[in-house]
Amino acid sequence: MKWQVKWTIIPTIRPMNYIGIDIIEIARIKKAISRWGDSFLHRVYTKPELKLYHNQPSSLAARFAGKEAVIKALAPQTQGISWKEIEILPEPGGKPTVHLYGKAQHRADSLGLDELAISLSHSKEYAIAFVASETRQK
Repeated sequence: MKWQVKWTIIPTIRPMNYIGIDIIEIARIKKAISRWGDSFLHRVYTKPELKLYHNQPSSLAARFAGKEAVIKALAPQTQGISWKEIEILPEPGGKPTVHLYGKAQHRADSLGLDELAISLSHSKEYAIAFVASETRQK
């Protein structure tokens, strides 16, 4: 008796990974606040972000870096996405989460992204953010 082995290759759709990273000098955010005041704050940050972090330049800088990192993760088609369409707020335990609105949400949907994971950190001088996501499994 002769055995034959048949191999079948089943194609799988692997998720695509999307990442973004940004670093900013906290002094740049302080300077922007001092120069443009509420005009700058209300152009970049949502009301809930300002309610929580209005007097915390390091936290505002971390969120600015976070918004930049999100835009990089959504690239290359990010024209027209406004800063306020990307909101970074803490969960009850403090973990930051990204909320997308408008064109930013539309771009994430077009890439097949369910959520963006984010990590924020800052030192005395710098704030940094890292964003990662992958496409939905089909």
